[in-house]
Amino acid sequence: MEINEIILLFLCGLLSGAINTIAGGGSLITLPILIFMGLPPTIANGTNRIQLIFQNISAVYGFKSKGISYFKFSGWLSLSSLIGAIIGATIAVNFPEELFKKLLSIIMILVMLSFFIKKKRNKILDKKNKIRNKILSFFLFFLIGIYGGFIHAGVGFFMILILSKINELKISHSNSIKVFVALIFSITAFLIFLFDDKINWIYGINLGIGSALGGWVASRWSYNKSDFTMKIILSVIIIAMSIKLWFF
Repeated sequence: MEINEIILLFLCGLLSGAINTIAGGGSLITLPILIFMGLPPTIANGTNRIQLIFQNISAVYGFKSKGISYFKFSGWLSLSSLIGAIIGATIAVNFPEELFKKLLSIIMILVMLSFFIKKKRNKILDKKNKIRNKILSFFLFFLIGIYGGFIHAGVGFFMILILSKINELKISHSNSIKVFVALIFSITAFLIFLFDDKINWIYGINLGIGSALGGWVASRWSYNKSDFTMKIILSVIIIAMSIKLWFF
Protein backbone atom coordinates (compact mmCIF):
# COMPACT_ATOMS: atom_id res chain seq x y z
CA MET A 1 0.00 0.00 0.00
CA GLU A 2 1.30 3.45 -0.96
CA ILE A 3 1.82 6.15 1.69
CA ASN A 4 -0.74 8.42 -0.01
CA GLU A 5 -3.34 5.64 0.27
CA ILE A 6 -2.59 5.22 3.99
CA ILE A 7 -2.99 8.98 4.55
CA LEU A 8 -6.21 9.07 2.50
CA LEU A 9 -7.75 6.20 4.48
CA PHE A 10 -6.70 7.74 7.81
CA LEU A 11 -8.19 11.15 6.95
CA CYS A 12 -11.41 9.60 5.62
CA GLY A 13 -11.65 7.54 8.80
CA LEU A 14 -11.06 10.63 10.95
CA LEU A 15 -13.85 12.54 9.20
CA SER A 16 -16.20 9.56 9.15
CA GLY A 17 -15.64 8.81 12.84
CA ALA A 18 -16.49 12.39 13.82
CA ILE A 19 -19.57 12.53 11.57
CA ASN A 20 -20.88 9.15 12.73
CA THR A 21 -20.51 10.11 16.38
CA ILE A 22 -22.21 13.50 16.08
CA ALA A 23 -24.88 12.50 13.59
CA GLY A 24 -24.53 9.63 11.13
CA GLY A 25 -23.75 9.04 7.48
CA GLY A 26 -19.99 8.59 7.79
CA SER A 27 -20.23 5.40 5.75
CA LEU A 28 -21.46 7.51 2.83
CA ILE A 29 -17.87 8.77 2.74
CA THR A 30 -15.93 5.60 3.49
CA LEU A 31 -17.85 3.15 1.28
CA PRO A 32 -17.31 5.14 -1.96
CA ILE A 33 -13.64 5.68 -1.05
CA LEU A 34 -13.07 1.95 -0.52
CA ILE A 35 -14.77 1.15 -3.83
CA PHE A 36 -12.80 3.93 -5.57
CA MET A 37 -9.59 2.35 -4.25
CA GLY A 38 -10.46 -0.89 -6.02
CA LEU A 39 -12.42 -3.01 -3.55
CA PRO A 40 -15.51 -4.83 -4.84
CA PRO A 41 -18.70 -3.38 -3.25
CA THR A 42 -19.35 -6.42 -1.02
CA ILE A 43 -15.78 -6.44 0.32
CA ALA A 44 -15.92 -2.66 0.78
CA ASN A 45 -19.12 -3.14 2.79
CA GLY A 46 -17.47 -5.76 5.00
CA THR A 47 -14.20 -3.83 5.37
CA ASN A 48 -16.13 -0.73 6.40
CA ARG A 49 -17.33 -2.61 9.51
CA ILE A 50 -13.81 -2.52 10.95
CA GLN A 51 -13.75 1.27 11.11
CA LEU A 52 -17.28 1.30 12.53
CA ILE A 53 -16.18 -0.98 15.38
CA PHE A 54 -13.08 1.13 16.09
CA GLN A 55 -15.06 4.36 15.99
CA ASN A 56 -17.91 3.17 18.20
CA ILE A 57 -15.63 1.67 20.86
CA SER A 58 -13.78 4.98 21.02
CA ALA A 59 -17.00 7.04 21.11
CA VAL A 60 -18.59 4.87 23.83
CA TYR A 61 -15.60 5.47 26.09
CA GLY A 62 -15.55 9.14 25.12
CA PHE A 63 -19.15 9.66 26.23
CA LYS A 64 -18.62 7.55 29.36
CA SER A 65 -15.58 9.64 30.33
CA LYS A 66 -17.93 12.64 30.36
CA GLY A 67 -20.48 10.86 32.55
CA ILE A 68 -23.04 10.01 29.85
CA SER A 69 -24.08 6.36 29.98
CA TYR A 70 -27.40 4.54 29.51
CA PHE A 71 -26.03 1.02 29.79
CA LYS A 72 -29.24 -0.85 30.67
CA PHE A 73 -31.42 0.85 28.04
CA SER A 74 -28.63 0.61 25.46
CA GLY A 75 -28.32 -3.10 26.21
CA TRP A 76 -31.99 -3.79 25.50
CA LEU A 77 -31.93 -1.84 22.25
CA SER A 78 -28.69 -3.59 21.28
CA LEU A 79 -30.33 -6.99 21.72
CA SER A 80 -33.13 -5.98 19.38
CA SER A 81 -30.81 -4.48 16.76
CA LEU A 82 -28.43 -7.46 16.97
CA ILE A 83 -31.21 -9.81 15.86
CA GLY A 84 -32.05 -7.46 13.01
CA ALA A 85 -28.39 -7.14 12.01
CA ILE A 86 -28.08 -10.90 11.58
CA ILE A 87 -30.98 -10.79 9.13
CA GLY A 88 -29.74 -7.66 7.35
CA ALA A 89 -26.19 -8.95 6.85
CA THR A 90 -27.26 -12.33 5.48
CA ILE A 91 -30.22 -11.62 3.21
CA ALA A 92 -29.79 -10.65 -0.44
CA VAL A 93 -31.77 -7.53 -1.27
CA ASN A 94 -32.43 -6.84 -4.95
CA PHE A 95 -33.02 -3.10 -4.96
CA PRO A 96 -31.83 -0.67 -7.66
CA GLU A 97 -28.88 1.22 -6.18
CA GLU A 98 -29.68 4.59 -7.77
CA LEU A 99 -33.31 4.50 -6.63
CA PHE A 100 -32.19 3.45 -3.16
CA LYS A 101 -29.83 6.43 -2.86
CA LYS A 102 -32.50 8.90 -3.96
CA LEU A 103 -35.07 7.49 -1.53
CA LEU A 104 -32.54 7.60 1.29
CA SER A 105 -31.70 11.25 0.54
CA ILE A 106 -35.41 12.16 0.75
CA ILE A 107 -35.82 10.26 4.03
CA MET A 108 -32.77 12.00 5.50
CA ILE A 109 -34.20 15.44 4.67
CA LEU A 110 -37.51 14.46 6.33
CA VAL A 111 -35.58 13.30 9.39
CA MET A 112 -33.79 16.65 9.52
CA LEU A 113 -37.07 18.59 9.35
CA SER A 114 -38.54 16.47 12.14
CA PHE A 115 -35.81 17.67 14.51
CA PHE A 116 -37.24 21.20 14.30
CA ILE A 117 -40.87 20.22 14.94
CA LYS A 118 -41.60 21.04 18.54
CA LYS A 119 -43.42 18.33 20.41
CA LYS A 120 -45.66 19.12 23.35
CA ARG A 121 -44.06 17.61 26.38
CA ASN A 122 -45.95 16.66 29.51
CA LYS A 123 -44.14 17.66 32.64
CA ILE A 124 -45.04 14.30 34.08
CA LEU A 125 -44.83 11.25 31.82
CA ASP A 126 -46.81 8.41 33.32
CA LYS A 127 -45.28 4.98 33.69
CA LYS A 128 -47.57 3.45 31.05
CA ASN A 129 -46.35 5.87 28.36
CA LYS A 130 -42.72 5.24 29.26
CA ILE A 131 -43.19 1.48 28.94
CA ARG A 132 -45.06 1.90 25.64
CA ASN A 133 -42.30 4.09 24.22
CA LYS A 134 -39.62 1.60 25.25
CA ILE A 135 -41.51 -1.27 23.58
CA LEU A 136 -41.93 0.80 20.41
CA SER A 137 -38.24 1.70 20.45
CA PHE A 138 -37.32 -1.98 20.88
CA PHE A 139 -39.27 -2.87 17.73
CA LEU A 140 -37.95 0.07 15.71
CA PHE A 141 -34.37 -0.77 16.65
CA PHE A 142 -34.96 -4.29 15.32
CA LEU A 143 -35.75 -2.70 11.93
CA ILE A 144 -32.73 -0.43 12.29
CA GLY A 145 -30.61 -3.53 12.91
CA ILE A 146 -31.78 -5.06 9.63
CA TYR A 147 -30.83 -1.92 7.70
CA GLY A 148 -27.62 -1.46 9.66
CA GLY A 149 -26.61 -5.05 9.06
CA PHE A 150 -27.25 -4.66 5.36
CA ILE A 151 -25.38 -1.43 4.60
CA HIS A 152 -25.23 0.81 7.73
CA ALA A 153 -24.91 4.09 5.79
CA GLY A 154 -27.14 6.75 7.35
CA VAL A 155 -28.43 4.51 10.15
CA GLY A 156 -27.35 7.00 12.84
CA PHE A 157 -29.91 9.57 11.68
CA PHE A 158 -32.77 7.15 12.32
CA MET A 159 -31.49 6.15 15.76
CA ILE A 160 -31.21 9.80 16.82
CA LEU A 161 -34.74 10.46 15.54
CA ILE A 162 -36.22 7.59 17.57
CA LEU A 163 -34.30 8.38 20.76
CA SER A 164 -34.91 12.14 20.67
CA LYS A 165 -38.56 12.05 19.58
CA ILE A 166 -39.98 8.88 21.11
CA ASN A 167 -37.80 8.65 24.21
CA GLU A 168 -37.40 12.44 24.52
CA LEU A 169 -33.65 12.37 25.13
CA LYS A 170 -31.24 15.20 24.38
CA ILE A 171 -29.39 14.68 21.12
CA SER A 172 -26.03 14.37 22.89
CA HIS A 173 -27.50 11.66 25.15
CA SER A 174 -29.14 9.98 22.15
CA ASN A 175 -25.71 9.85 20.53
CA SER A 176 -24.25 8.00 23.53
CA ILE A 177 -26.88 5.26 23.12
CA LYS A 178 -26.53 5.28 19.35
CA VAL A 179 -22.80 4.54 19.37
CA PHE A 180 -23.25 1.66 21.85
CA VAL A 181 -26.02 0.05 19.80
CA ALA A 182 -24.10 0.62 16.56
CA LEU A 183 -21.07 -1.08 18.11
CA ILE A 184 -23.06 -4.22 18.91
CA PHE A 185 -24.69 -4.68 15.50
CA SER A 186 -21.48 -3.65 13.70
CA ILE A 187 -19.63 -6.50 15.43
CA THR A 188 -22.46 -8.87 14.50
CA ALA A 189 -22.42 -7.84 10.84
CA PHE A 190 -18.61 -7.89 10.77
CA LEU A 191 -18.52 -11.52 11.90
CA ILE A 192 -20.90 -12.52 9.11
CA PHE A 193 -18.79 -10.72 6.48
CA LEU A 194 -15.64 -12.25 8.02
CA PHE A 195 -17.12 -15.75 7.77
CA ASP A 196 -17.70 -15.14 4.04
CA ASP A 197 -14.13 -13.79 3.64
CA LYS A 198 -15.34 -10.31 2.65
CA ILE A 199 -12.79 -8.28 4.66
CA ASN A 200 -9.67 -6.41 3.56
CA TRP A 201 -7.74 -6.08 6.82
CA ILE A 202 -5.07 -3.61 5.66
CA TYR A 203 -7.59 -1.09 4.36
CA GLY A 204 -9.93 -1.64 7.28
CA ILE A 205 -7.36 -1.13 10.04
CA ASN A 206 -5.91 2.03 8.44
CA LEU A 207 -9.42 3.41 8.12
CA GLY A 208 -10.24 2.29 11.66
CA ILE A 209 -7.33 4.12 13.31
CA GLY A 210 -8.50 7.46 11.91
CA SER A 211 -12.11 6.62 12.74
CA ALA A 212 -11.28 5.83 16.37
CA LEU A 213 -9.58 9.20 16.80
CA GLY A 214 -12.49 11.02 15.13
CA GLY A 215 -15.04 9.24 17.33
CA TRP A 216 -13.14 10.01 20.54
CA VAL A 217 -12.69 13.71 19.79
CA ALA A 218 -16.30 14.17 18.60
CA SER A 219 -17.83 12.39 21.62
CA ARG A 220 -15.91 14.51 24.12
CA TRP A 221 -16.58 17.72 22.19
CA SER A 222 -20.33 17.19 21.70
CA TYR A 223 -21.38 15.89 25.13
CA ASN A 224 -22.41 19.30 26.56
CA LYS A 225 -23.53 21.06 23.40
CA SER A 226 -27.10 22.40 23.33
CA ASP A 227 -29.78 20.65 21.30
CA PHE A 228 -30.02 23.71 19.02
CA THR A 229 -26.30 23.56 18.22
CA MET A 230 -26.50 19.83 17.54
CA LYS A 231 -29.57 20.29 15.32
CA ILE A 232 -27.73 22.87 13.20
CA ILE A 233 -24.72 20.55 12.83
CA LEU A 234 -27.02 17.61 12.03
CA SER A 235 -28.83 19.68 9.41
CA VAL A 236 -25.62 20.70 7.64
CA ILE A 237 -24.40 17.09 7.56
CA ILE A 238 -27.77 15.73 6.38
CA ILE A 239 -28.09 18.30 3.57
CA ALA A 240 -24.55 17.57 2.38
CA MET A 241 -25.10 13.80 2.47
CA SER A 242 -28.47 14.10 0.72
CA ILE A 243 -26.95 16.16 -2.12
CA LYS A 244 -24.21 13.54 -2.49
CA LEU A 245 -26.76 10.69 -2.60
CA TRP A 246 -29.01 12.44 -5.12
CA PHE A 247 -26.47 13.83 -7.56
CA PHE A 248 -23.30 11.72 -7.21
